[in-house]
Amino acid sequence: MSASKNGREPLYVVRNSRIHGRGVFALRYIRKGTRILEYTGERIDDDEADRRYDDTKMKRHHTFLFTLGKNTVIDGAANTGGGDASFINHSCDPNCEAVITGRKIFIHALRGIDPGVELAYDYQYERTGKNDAELEKFYLCKCGAENCRGSIMKPAKKKRRRRKRRPAKGRLAAR
Repeated sequence: MSASKNGREPLYVVRNSRIHGRGVFALRYIRKGTRILEYTGERIDDDEADRRYDDTKMKRHHTFLFTLGKNTVIDGAANTGGGDASFINHSCDPNCEAVITGRKIFIHALRGIDPGVELAYDYQYERTGKNDAELEKFYLCKCGAENCRGSIMKPAKKKRRRRKRRPAKGRLAAR
């Protein structure tokens, strides 16, 4: 349970989640815009992150990595000093967002959150364009939201249709 700095009841508690494993739940009403907690853990580079969490050797995806910058990742696992934020699950209809401020990551409320509601943000895993269809199945989403994409990856970019050019007014089109 989180300790409140102002002496009030804590904002959240970590407990079992219907989405995945453990989750973070509001203990009292959290107002829109509230900075709820910081995503903490060990700062590592991309190569170390790949060594620790090799997706090709996992039966199902499960990591505590959060990209902070070009070559800096925070490993939020408990054995690396990670905190409660690493238990916040993904949702395609999130009530929270991750905000990078300097060299820190904070979780903020996107809207008012009632007591008992699970906190969640959209993980938006990057697409590589190489094997996205296969990765969508590996990065399966179980958030249960009405607008669930079925994957914790970023939504695929919609291809733009090219418009036919129309001749400018007063001009005839070349034939």
